[in-house]
Amino acid sequence: MKNARLYRRDDSVDCSPGGGSDTFFGLRVASVFIILATSMFGALFPVLARRSPRISPLIPHRVFETAKYFGSGVIIATAFIHLLDPATDELTSPCLSPAWQEYPYALAIALCSIFMIFILELVAFRWGTAKLAKLGITHDAHGHGVGGHAAHGPEGAKSEETSAVQEKYDIDLEAEAIAAAKNGAVVENPTAQIIGVAILEFGVLLHSVLIGLTLAVDEEFKVLFIVIIFHQMFEGLGVGSRLAYLKLPQNYRFAPIVGALLYGITTPIGIAVGLGVRTTYNPNTATASIVSGVLDAFSAGILIYTGLVELMAHEFLFNKEMQNASNKKLAYAIGCMMLGAGLMALLGKWA
Repeated sequence: MKNARLYRRDDSVDCSPGGGSDTFFGLRVASVFIILATSMFGALFPVLARRSPRISPLIPHRVFETAKYFGSGVIIATAFIHLLDPATDELTSPCLSPAWQEYPYALAIALCSIFMIFILELVAFRWGTAKLAKLGITHDAHGHGVGGHAAHGPEGAKSEETSAVQEKYDIDLEAEAIAAAKNGAVVENPTAQIIGVAILEFGVLLHSVLIGLTLAVDEEFKVLFIVIIFHQMFEGLGVGSRLAYLKLPQNYRFAPIVGALLYGITTPIGIAVGLGVRTTYNPNTATASIVSGVLDAFSAGILIYTGLVELMAHEFLFNKEMQNASNKKLAYAIGCMMLGAGLMALLGKWA
């Protein structure tokens, strides 16, 4: 039985049009640049460090793997704690009409989002597989990179002797894929990889803009500001670590950097927009609650699908490297992911 208080308008909630809080204006302006710096650092550092010939050899491979699995946990927790739960609150706001309380709209929107993303990826996969088939290349749906860790012969031996930086970024993977196909190797379509990360980014970016708008006008600015600094850095680390592990040919080499930059600027843009409309924008109004709730629910569906399918199933169940890994390595990877999810879920207590 639904709580009866949801069916009446709570007088303590300001549902009328008008501006949000205008306190700490100087600090709110400064937050644009502070969060820009922390978001950029979280998203760009894994990408630049892993491809830099000077920095990459100085950082153990275990550090990059830790960041990748930690980031996966962050993204999964973001979907449930920072998106789905707020969406439910927003779409059951006392500012909305009783009709909004009669059905779990937030869950329904997230469900539709999951199926939409699934169909989009299915179509992209079938198209990419057909394209590769024309080149005589086999595509493994659960493969990770050229050869899917299954290449044999001289090419495989040579790649082991090549440095990690040259192997991942200096070789044109499309040309290598065509050559490897002659030996029956398996490859992963670069377009499919980009679509997968683009879906993840889309969900995160919608969330980041809404965070910025809220921070610009929220009354509890100081607490929210501190929490969002860590929130954006952790989430940026999750996105950046996924971008850093993309195996792309030279003509797609710019994609991870563009993705990291987009993540870095979205929350500051949201804050700037919120400051610009602070005298008229009230996040508690019915319109604001509906827009925010729908976008949060839609983003939640995207990140739930991406987190459970791309980050958990593909990385642990279908990844040949993880299938052959020791129990110690598997436990470490799962522990890192759970740590990321736990810390991000803990931040949900304040934001």
